[in-house]
Amino acid sequence: MSAQSLISLSPQAPGEIVGEYPTTPASVIPAAFARARSAQHEWWAAGAPARAQALAGAAERLLARSDQATALVVREVGKPLTEARGEVARTISILSYYAQSCFAAIGDQYPPSLTGLLYSERRPHGVAGLITPWNFPLAIPAWKAAPALAAGNAVILKPSPESPACAALLCEVLEAELPAGLFTVMHGHAETAEALIAGADVVSFTGSRAVGRSVAMRAAERTIPAQCEMGGQNAAIVLPSADPESTARMIAGAAMGYAGQKCTATRRVVVVGDQVEFVDALVTAIRNLPDAAPEDAASVVGPVITSSARDSVMSAAADGVARGATVLASGPAPEGEGWYAPPALLTGLDPTDPLAREETFGPLALLLHAEDVEQALAITRSVPYGLVTSIHGQDLHSILYAVAGCDTGLVKVNSPSTGVDFYAPFGGEKDSSHGPREQGQAALDFYSTTRTVTITPG
Repeated sequence: MSAQSLISLSPQAPGEIVGEYPTTPASVIPAAFARARSAQHEWWAAGAPARAQALAGAAERLLARSDQATALVVREVGKPLTEARGEVARTISILSYYAQSCFAAIGDQYPPSLTGLLYSERRPHGVAGLITPWNFPLAIPAWKAAPALAAGNAVILKPSPESPACAALLCEVLEAELPAGLFTVMHGHAETAEALIAGADVVSFTGSRAVGRSVAMRAAERTIPAQCEMGGQNAAIVLPSADPESTARMIAGAAMGYAGQKCTATRRVVVVGDQVEFVDALVTAIRNLPDAAPEDAASVVGPVITSSARDSVMSAAADGVARGATVLASGPAPEGEGWYAPPALLTGLDPTDPLAREETFGPLALLLHAEDVEQALAITRSVPYGLVTSIHGQDLHSILYAVAGCDTGLVKVNSPSTGVDFYAPFGGEKDSSHGPREQGQAALDFYSTTRTVTITPG
Protein backbone atom coordinates (compact mmCIF):
# COMPACT_ATOMS: atom_id res chain seq x y z
CA MET A 1 0.00 0.00 0.00
CA SER A 2 1.43 3.35 -1.05
CA ALA A 3 0.82 6.72 0.50
CA GLN A 4 -1.22 7.63 -2.60
CA SER A 5 -3.48 4.57 -2.78
CA LEU A 6 -5.34 1.95 -0.76
CA ILE A 7 -5.06 -1.69 -1.79
CA SER A 8 -7.94 -3.80 -0.54
CA LEU A 9 -7.09 -7.45 0.14
CA SER A 10 -9.53 -10.29 0.72
CA PRO A 11 -9.07 -11.62 4.31
CA GLN A 12 -9.87 -15.21 3.29
CA ALA A 13 -7.44 -15.01 0.35
CA PRO A 14 -4.86 -12.34 1.23
CA GLY A 15 -3.08 -12.76 -2.09
CA GLU A 16 -6.21 -11.56 -3.88
CA ILE A 17 -6.48 -7.83 -4.55
CA VAL A 18 -10.08 -6.66 -4.39
CA GLY A 19 -9.22 -3.20 -5.71
CA GLU A 20 -6.91 -0.21 -5.53
CA TYR A 21 -8.26 3.24 -4.75
CA PRO A 22 -6.46 6.58 -4.73
CA THR A 23 -6.37 8.44 -1.46
CA THR A 24 -7.75 11.97 -1.41
CA PRO A 25 -4.98 14.58 -1.53
CA ALA A 26 -5.25 17.24 1.16
CA SER A 27 -5.11 19.90 -1.52
CA VAL A 28 -8.49 18.93 -3.02
CA ILE A 29 -10.46 18.60 0.23
CA PRO A 30 -11.43 22.31 0.49
CA ALA A 31 -12.82 22.20 -3.04
CA ALA A 32 -14.84 19.07 -2.18
CA PHE A 33 -16.40 20.88 0.77
CA ALA A 34 -17.16 23.90 -1.42
CA ARG A 35 -18.96 21.66 -3.96
CA ALA A 36 -20.83 19.92 -1.15
CA ARG A 37 -22.05 23.23 0.30
CA SER A 38 -23.24 24.43 -3.08
CA ALA A 39 -25.04 21.14 -3.76
CA GLN A 40 -26.57 21.16 -0.28
CA HIS A 41 -28.35 24.45 -0.90
CA GLU A 42 -29.87 22.99 -4.08
CA TRP A 43 -30.78 19.76 -2.28
CA TRP A 44 -32.58 21.53 0.57
CA ALA A 45 -34.38 23.88 -1.78
CA ALA A 46 -35.62 20.96 -3.89
CA GLY A 47 -37.93 19.89 -1.04
CA ALA A 48 -38.93 16.65 0.62
CA PRO A 49 -40.50 14.95 -2.45
CA ALA A 50 -37.28 15.30 -4.43
CA ARG A 51 -35.17 13.97 -1.57
CA ALA A 52 -37.55 11.05 -1.07
CA GLN A 53 -37.49 10.18 -4.74
CA ALA A 54 -33.68 10.20 -4.85
CA LEU A 55 -33.28 7.95 -1.79
CA ALA A 56 -35.96 5.57 -3.05
CA GLY A 57 -34.17 5.47 -6.40
CA ALA A 58 -30.91 4.59 -4.67
CA ALA A 59 -32.66 1.74 -2.86
CA GLU A 60 -33.92 0.40 -6.19
CA ARG A 61 -30.47 0.64 -7.72
CA LEU A 62 -28.91 -1.29 -4.85
CA LEU A 63 -31.67 -3.89 -5.07
CA ALA A 64 -30.82 -4.41 -8.73
CA ARG A 65 -27.17 -4.94 -7.76
CA SER A 66 -27.79 -6.94 -4.59
CA ASP A 67 -26.01 -10.09 -5.79
CA GLN A 68 -22.96 -8.06 -6.80
CA ALA A 69 -23.01 -6.16 -3.51
CA THR A 70 -23.32 -9.36 -1.48
CA ALA A 71 -20.39 -10.98 -3.28
CA LEU A 72 -18.30 -7.86 -2.73
CA VAL A 73 -19.01 -7.76 1.02
CA VAL A 74 -18.00 -11.43 1.31
CA ARG A 75 -14.86 -10.88 -0.73
CA GLU A 76 -13.66 -7.62 0.79
CA VAL A 77 -14.33 -8.07 4.52
CA GLY A 78 -14.79 -11.85 4.81
CA LYS A 79 -18.37 -11.65 6.05
CA PRO A 80 -20.15 -15.04 5.87
CA LEU A 81 -22.47 -15.24 2.88
CA THR A 82 -25.75 -15.39 4.81
CA GLU A 83 -24.79 -12.35 6.90
CA ALA A 84 -23.62 -10.48 3.80
CA ARG A 85 -26.99 -11.04 2.15
CA GLY A 86 -28.66 -9.75 5.28
CA GLU A 87 -26.48 -6.63 5.31
CA VAL A 88 -27.32 -5.78 1.71
CA ALA A 89 -31.04 -6.28 2.36
CA ARG A 90 -30.78 -4.11 5.46
CA THR A 91 -29.01 -1.36 3.53
CA ILE A 92 -31.81 -1.34 0.96
CA SER A 93 -34.36 -1.11 3.78
CA ILE A 94 -32.46 1.77 5.39
CA LEU A 95 -32.50 3.77 2.15
CA SER A 96 -36.22 3.04 1.68
CA TYR A 97 -37.06 3.95 5.28
CA TYR A 98 -35.33 7.31 5.11
CA ALA A 99 -36.89 8.01 1.72
CA GLN A 100 -40.25 7.96 3.50
CA SER A 101 -38.89 9.83 6.53
CA CYS A 102 -38.36 12.86 4.30
CA PHE A 103 -42.07 13.46 4.85
CA ALA A 104 -41.87 13.31 8.65
CA ALA A 105 -43.00 16.38 10.57
CA ILE A 106 -40.18 18.92 10.80
CA GLY A 107 -41.40 20.88 13.81
CA ASP A 108 -44.12 21.86 16.24
CA GLN A 109 -46.59 24.71 16.60
CA TYR A 110 -47.03 26.49 19.95
CA PRO A 111 -49.57 28.94 21.34
CA PRO A 112 -48.22 32.47 20.73
CA SER A 113 -47.77 34.74 23.70
CA LEU A 114 -49.91 37.41 22.01
CA THR A 115 -51.29 37.01 18.50
CA GLY A 116 -49.72 35.48 15.45
CA LEU A 117 -47.83 32.26 14.90
CA LEU A 118 -45.12 30.51 16.93
CA TYR A 119 -43.49 27.35 15.61
CA SER A 120 -40.23 25.38 15.45
CA GLU A 121 -38.68 23.68 12.45
CA ARG A 122 -35.81 21.29 11.81
CA ARG A 123 -33.22 22.43 9.30
CA PRO A 124 -30.02 20.77 8.03
CA HIS A 125 -26.64 21.56 9.55
CA GLY A 126 -24.97 21.76 6.13
CA VAL A 127 -22.27 19.16 5.42
CA ALA A 128 -22.19 15.94 7.44
CA GLY A 129 -18.78 14.29 7.85
CA LEU A 130 -18.99 10.53 8.32
CA ILE A 131 -16.17 8.22 9.44
CA THR A 132 -17.12 4.55 9.17
CA PRO A 133 -15.59 1.11 9.91
CA TRP A 134 -15.12 -1.95 7.73
CA ASN A 135 -17.22 -4.52 9.59
CA PHE A 136 -20.55 -3.30 8.16
CA PRO A 137 -19.17 -1.68 5.00
CA LEU A 138 -22.57 -0.88 3.46
CA ALA A 139 -25.04 -0.75 6.36
CA ILE A 140 -23.17 1.64 8.66
CA PRO A 141 -22.37 4.23 5.95
CA ALA A 142 -26.02 3.97 4.85
CA TRP A 143 -27.51 4.37 8.31
CA LYS A 144 -25.45 7.52 8.74
CA ALA A 145 -25.72 8.95 5.22
CA ALA A 146 -29.40 8.26 4.57
CA PRO A 147 -30.79 10.27 7.53
CA ALA A 148 -28.25 13.02 6.91
CA LEU A 149 -29.44 13.28 3.30
CA ALA A 150 -33.12 12.96 4.26
CA ALA A 151 -32.68 15.88 6.68
CA GLY A 152 -31.28 17.98 3.83
CA ASN A 153 -27.53 17.79 4.38
CA ALA A 154 -24.68 17.06 2.00
CA VAL A 155 -22.43 14.13 2.98
CA ILE A 156 -18.70 13.51 2.83
CA LEU A 157 -17.78 9.95 3.80
CA LYS A 158 -14.39 8.65 4.87
CA PRO A 159 -14.71 4.87 4.91
CA SER A 160 -12.29 2.43 6.49
CA PRO A 161 -9.11 1.76 4.51
CA GLU A 162 -10.06 -1.93 4.78
CA SER A 163 -13.32 -1.58 2.81
CA PRO A 164 -12.86 1.00 0.02
CA ALA A 165 -14.53 -1.17 -2.64
CA CYS A 166 -17.82 -1.42 -0.75
CA ALA A 167 -17.77 2.34 -0.17
CA ALA A 168 -17.18 2.91 -3.87
CA LEU A 169 -20.19 0.75 -4.75
CA LEU A 170 -22.43 2.64 -2.32
CA CYS A 171 -21.15 5.89 -3.79
CA GLU A 172 -22.08 4.74 -7.31
CA VAL A 173 -25.59 3.88 -6.16
CA LEU A 174 -26.14 7.23 -4.44
CA GLU A 175 -24.37 9.48 -6.92
CA ALA A 176 -26.63 8.23 -9.71
CA GLU A 177 -29.63 9.73 -7.89
CA LEU A 178 -28.16 12.81 -6.18
CA PRO A 179 -27.01 16.24 -7.38
CA ALA A 180 -23.32 16.36 -8.28
CA GLY A 181 -21.11 16.99 -5.27
CA LEU A 182 -23.78 16.17 -2.68
CA PHE A 183 -22.28 12.80 -1.72
CA THR A 184 -18.50 12.40 -1.78
CA VAL A 185 -16.20 9.58 -0.70
CA MET A 186 -12.72 10.47 0.51
CA HIS A 187 -10.36 7.52 0.85
CA GLY A 188 -7.49 7.88 3.28
CA HIS A 189 -6.17 7.49 6.78
CA ALA A 190 -6.07 9.61 9.95
CA GLU A 191 -5.09 12.82 8.18
CA THR A 192 -8.13 12.53 5.89
CA ALA A 193 -10.40 12.05 8.90
CA GLU A 194 -8.87 15.09 10.58
CA ALA A 195 -9.52 17.20 7.48
CA LEU A 196 -13.08 15.91 7.41
CA ILE A 197 -13.71 16.96 11.01
CA ALA A 198 -12.09 20.33 10.35
CA GLY A 199 -14.50 21.09 7.51
CA ALA A 200 -17.79 19.45 8.49
CA ASP A 201 -20.79 20.99 10.24
CA VAL A 202 -21.77 17.75 12.00
CA VAL A 203 -19.74 14.55 12.51
CA SER A 204 -20.66 10.90 13.04
CA PHE A 205 -18.07 8.22 13.79
CA THR A 206 -18.04 4.48 14.43
CA GLY A 207 -14.83 2.76 15.54
CA SER A 208 -12.52 2.32 18.48
CA ARG A 209 -12.80 4.03 21.85
CA ALA A 210 -9.45 5.82 21.52
CA VAL A 211 -10.21 7.28 18.09
CA GLY A 212 -13.79 8.10 19.05
CA ARG A 213 -12.61 10.17 22.00
CA SER A 214 -10.26 12.06 19.70
CA VAL A 215 -13.08 12.72 17.21
CA ALA A 216 -15.36 13.97 20.00
CA MET A 217 -12.68 16.32 21.35
CA ARG A 218 -11.85 17.76 17.92
CA ALA A 219 -15.53 18.31 17.20
CA ALA A 220 -15.96 19.99 20.60
CA GLU A 221 -13.10 22.35 19.82
CA ARG A 222 -15.09 23.46 16.76
CA THR A 223 -18.40 23.42 18.71
CA ILE A 224 -20.05 21.17 16.14
CA PRO A 225 -22.35 18.23 17.02
CA ALA A 226 -20.63 14.84 17.20
CA GLN A 227 -21.85 11.31 17.55
CA CYS A 228 -19.34 8.54 18.30
CA GLU A 229 -20.06 4.82 18.62
CA MET A 230 -17.05 3.17 20.24
CA GLY A 231 -17.60 -0.51 20.91
CA GLY A 232 -18.67 -2.76 23.74
CA GLN A 233 -17.72 -5.52 26.16
CA ASN A 234 -21.15 -7.07 26.12
CA ALA A 235 -22.47 -9.64 28.56
CA ALA A 236 -25.02 -12.40 28.18
CA ILE A 237 -26.67 -13.16 31.53
CA VAL A 238 -27.89 -16.77 31.64
CA LEU A 239 -30.53 -17.25 34.32
CA PRO A 240 -31.22 -20.70 35.86
CA SER A 241 -34.56 -20.78 34.01
CA ALA A 242 -32.94 -20.51 30.55
CA ASP A 243 -33.31 -23.37 28.09
CA PRO A 244 -29.77 -24.81 27.88
CA GLU A 245 -29.67 -25.94 24.26
CA SER A 246 -31.34 -23.02 22.48
CA THR A 247 -29.61 -20.45 24.68
CA ALA A 248 -26.21 -22.04 24.04
CA ARG A 249 -26.70 -22.00 20.28
CA MET A 250 -27.83 -18.39 20.38
CA ILE A 251 -24.89 -17.20 22.47
CA ALA A 252 -22.37 -19.18 20.42
CA GLY A 253 -23.58 -17.37 17.31
CA ALA A 254 -23.63 -13.98 19.02
CA ALA A 255 -20.07 -14.45 20.30
CA MET A 256 -18.42 -16.11 17.32
CA GLY A 257 -20.51 -15.12 14.29
CA TYR A 258 -18.53 -13.07 11.75
CA ALA A 259 -15.49 -13.90 13.87
CA GLY A 260 -16.83 -11.76 16.72
CA GLN A 261 -16.21 -8.61 14.69
CA LYS A 262 -19.27 -6.67 15.79
CA CYS A 263 -19.49 -4.03 18.49
CA THR A 264 -22.59 -5.89 19.74
CA ALA A 265 -20.92 -9.34 19.90
CA THR A 266 -21.17 -11.24 23.19
CA ARG A 267 -17.77 -11.05 24.94
CA ARG A 268 -18.76 -12.31 28.42
CA VAL A 269 -21.14 -15.12 29.31
CA VAL A 270 -22.28 -14.69 32.92
CA VAL A 271 -23.89 -17.89 34.21
CA VAL A 272 -26.10 -17.57 37.30
CA GLY A 273 -25.82 -20.60 39.56
CA ASP A 274 -24.47 -24.04 38.79
CA GLN A 275 -25.63 -24.72 35.22
CA VAL A 276 -23.54 -27.66 34.06
CA GLU A 277 -25.98 -28.58 31.31
CA PHE A 278 -25.84 -25.11 29.77
CA VAL A 279 -22.04 -24.91 29.93
CA ASP A 280 -21.75 -28.31 28.25
CA ALA A 281 -24.21 -27.20 25.57
CA LEU A 282 -22.26 -23.97 24.95
CA VAL A 283 -18.99 -25.89 24.60
CA THR A 284 -20.66 -28.23 22.12
CA ALA A 285 -22.23 -25.37 20.16
CA ILE A 286 -18.87 -23.64 19.73
CA ARG A 287 -17.09 -26.84 18.75
CA ASN A 288 -19.81 -27.58 16.20
CA LEU A 289 -19.59 -24.26 14.39
CA PRO A 290 -19.00 -24.97 10.69
CA ASP A 291 -15.46 -24.49 9.41
CA ALA A 292 -16.70 -23.29 6.02
CA ALA A 293 -15.12 -20.39 4.13
CA PRO A 294 -17.21 -17.17 4.07
CA GLU A 295 -18.47 -17.68 0.51
CA ASP A 296 -20.13 -20.93 1.64
CA ALA A 297 -23.74 -20.56 2.78
CA ALA A 298 -22.94 -22.75 5.81
CA SER A 299 -20.29 -20.32 7.08
CA VAL A 300 -20.84 -18.69 10.46
CA VAL A 301 -17.42 -17.47 11.63
CA GLY A 302 -15.13 -16.55 8.73
CA PRO A 303 -11.74 -14.84 8.94
CA VAL A 304 -10.73 -11.75 10.87
CA ILE A 305 -10.03 -8.67 8.80
CA THR A 306 -6.20 -8.54 8.79
CA SER A 307 -3.16 -10.52 9.85
CA SER A 308 -2.53 -8.03 12.68
CA ALA A 309 -6.12 -8.54 13.88
CA ARG A 310 -5.52 -12.28 13.97
CA ASP A 311 -2.30 -11.78 15.89
CA SER A 312 -4.11 -9.57 18.39
CA VAL A 313 -6.85 -12.15 19.03
CA MET A 314 -4.41 -15.02 19.36
CA SER A 315 -2.20 -12.98 21.68
CA ALA A 316 -5.15 -12.00 23.89
CA ALA A 317 -6.13 -15.65 24.26
CA ALA A 318 -2.55 -16.73 25.01
CA ASP A 319 -2.14 -13.95 27.58
CA GLY A 320 -5.36 -15.04 29.26
CA VAL A 321 -4.11 -18.61 29.50
CA ALA A 322 -0.82 -17.33 30.93
CA ARG A 323 -2.81 -15.58 33.66
CA GLY A 324 -4.61 -18.80 34.58
CA ALA A 325 -7.45 -19.17 32.08
CA THR A 326 -8.55 -22.53 30.73
CA VAL A 327 -9.64 -22.96 27.12
CA LEU A 328 -13.04 -24.51 27.65
CA ALA A 329 -13.90 -24.77 23.95
CA SER A 330 -12.08 -24.14 20.70
CA GLY A 331 -13.91 -24.07 17.41
CA PRO A 332 -12.65 -25.01 13.96
CA ALA A 333 -11.06 -22.72 11.40
CA PRO A 334 -10.65 -23.50 7.70
CA GLU A 335 -7.18 -24.43 6.60
CA GLY A 336 -5.42 -22.17 4.12
CA GLU A 337 -3.81 -18.81 3.79
CA GLY A 338 -6.72 -16.75 5.12
CA TRP A 339 -6.60 -14.75 8.35
CA TYR A 340 -8.54 -17.25 10.45
CA ALA A 341 -8.56 -17.30 14.25
CA PRO A 342 -10.25 -20.33 15.86
CA PRO A 343 -13.26 -19.41 18.04
CA ALA A 344 -12.38 -19.83 21.71
CA LEU A 345 -14.27 -19.82 25.01
CA LEU A 346 -12.10 -19.27 28.09
CA THR A 347 -12.92 -19.66 31.76
CA GLY A 348 -11.15 -19.38 35.11
CA LEU A 349 -10.45 -15.64 35.10
CA ASP A 350 -11.71 -12.98 37.48
CA PRO A 351 -14.21 -10.34 36.22
CA THR A 352 -11.48 -7.74 36.80
CA ASP A 353 -9.07 -9.45 34.37
CA PRO A 354 -8.17 -7.40 31.27
CA LEU A 355 -9.77 -10.05 29.06
CA ALA A 356 -13.07 -9.44 30.89
CA ARG A 357 -12.83 -5.64 30.85
CA GLU A 358 -11.29 -4.72 27.49
CA GLU A 359 -12.76 -5.37 24.05
CA THR A 360 -11.05 -8.01 21.92
CA PHE A 361 -12.45 -7.66 18.42
CA GLY A 362 -12.50 -11.32 17.45
CA PRO A 363 -14.00 -14.77 18.13
CA LEU A 364 -13.05 -14.86 21.80
CA ALA A 365 -15.41 -14.98 24.79
CA LEU A 366 -15.01 -15.44 28.53
CA LEU A 367 -17.25 -17.59 30.74
CA LEU A 368 -17.90 -16.11 34.21
CA HIS A 369 -19.97 -17.41 37.11
CA ALA A 370 -22.31 -15.59 39.52
CA GLU A 371 -24.05 -16.87 42.61
CA ASP A 372 -27.22 -14.89 41.96
CA VAL A 373 -28.76 -12.27 39.67
CA GLU A 374 -27.44 -9.39 41.78
CA GLN A 375 -23.85 -10.59 41.41
CA ALA A 376 -24.39 -11.20 37.68
CA LEU A 377 -25.52 -7.59 37.29
CA ALA A 378 -22.54 -6.33 39.27
CA ILE A 379 -20.21 -8.27 36.94
CA THR A 380 -22.05 -6.97 33.89
CA ARG A 381 -21.77 -3.35 35.06
CA SER A 382 -18.09 -3.61 36.06
CA VAL A 383 -16.63 -2.72 32.64
CA PRO A 384 -16.04 0.72 31.08
CA TYR A 385 -18.43 -0.03 28.22
CA GLY A 386 -22.21 0.00 28.17
CA LEU A 387 -23.54 -1.01 24.77
CA VAL A 388 -25.77 -4.09 25.04
CA THR A 389 -26.73 -6.82 27.51
CA SER A 390 -28.63 -9.96 26.59
CA ILE A 391 -30.67 -11.76 29.26
CA HIS A 392 -31.79 -15.36 28.87
CA GLY A 393 -34.42 -17.17 30.92
CA GLN A 394 -38.12 -17.87 31.44
CA ASP A 395 -38.65 -16.48 34.96
CA LEU A 396 -40.36 -13.16 34.31
CA HIS A 397 -39.60 -11.74 37.76
CA SER A 398 -35.86 -12.38 37.40
CA ILE A 399 -35.86 -11.09 33.84
CA LEU A 400 -37.51 -7.80 34.79
CA TYR A 401 -35.17 -7.41 37.75
CA ALA A 402 -32.18 -7.94 35.48
CA VAL A 403 -33.49 -5.53 32.84
CA ALA A 404 -33.88 -2.83 35.49
CA GLY A 405 -30.34 -3.43 36.73
CA CYS A 406 -28.55 -3.12 33.39
CA ASP A 407 -26.57 0.03 32.54
CA THR A 408 -26.37 -0.51 28.78
CA GLY A 409 -28.03 1.38 25.95
CA LEU A 410 -29.62 -1.79 24.61
CA VAL A 411 -31.12 -4.71 26.53
CA LYS A 412 -32.26 -7.85 24.69
CA VAL A 413 -34.23 -10.62 26.34
CA ASN A 414 -34.03 -14.14 24.91
CA SER A 415 -32.40 -12.88 21.75
CA PRO A 416 -28.75 -12.49 20.77
CA SER A 417 -26.78 -9.41 21.71
CA THR A 418 -26.11 -8.90 18.00
CA GLY A 419 -28.64 -7.49 15.56
CA VAL A 420 -30.48 -4.19 15.88
CA ASP A 421 -33.56 -2.68 14.23
CA PHE A 422 -32.58 0.20 11.95
CA TYR A 423 -35.69 2.22 12.82
CA ALA A 424 -35.12 2.18 16.61
CA PRO A 425 -32.58 4.30 18.53
CA PHE A 426 -29.12 2.70 18.72
CA GLY A 427 -26.28 3.62 21.07
CA GLY A 428 -24.66 2.85 24.39
CA GLU A 429 -23.64 4.31 27.72
CA LYS A 430 -20.26 5.07 29.32
CA ASP A 431 -17.35 4.51 26.93
CA SER A 432 -19.52 2.85 24.29
CA SER A 433 -21.04 6.02 22.88
CA HIS A 434 -20.79 9.77 22.86
CA GLY A 435 -23.57 12.07 21.74
CA PRO A 436 -27.16 11.37 20.64
CA ARG A 437 -28.48 8.04 19.40
CA GLU A 438 -28.26 6.78 15.84
CA GLN A 439 -31.01 5.37 13.59
CA GLY A 440 -34.72 6.05 13.34
CA GLN A 441 -36.16 9.45 14.23
CA ALA A 442 -33.19 10.02 16.55
CA ALA A 443 -30.90 10.17 13.52
CA LEU A 444 -33.05 12.80 11.80
CA ASP A 445 -32.90 14.90 14.95
CA PHE A 446 -29.10 14.56 15.17
CA TYR A 447 -28.55 15.65 11.56
CA SER A 448 -30.81 18.67 12.04
CA THR A 449 -30.77 21.87 14.01
CA THR A 450 -33.95 23.45 15.35
CA ARG A 451 -34.97 27.07 14.99
CA THR A 452 -37.99 28.82 16.45
CA VAL A 453 -40.01 31.25 14.34
CA THR A 454 -42.35 33.93 15.69
CA ILE A 455 -44.71 35.67 13.25
CA THR A 456 -46.68 38.65 14.50
CA PRO A 457 -49.25 40.31 12.22
CA GLY A 458 -48.17 43.75 11.03
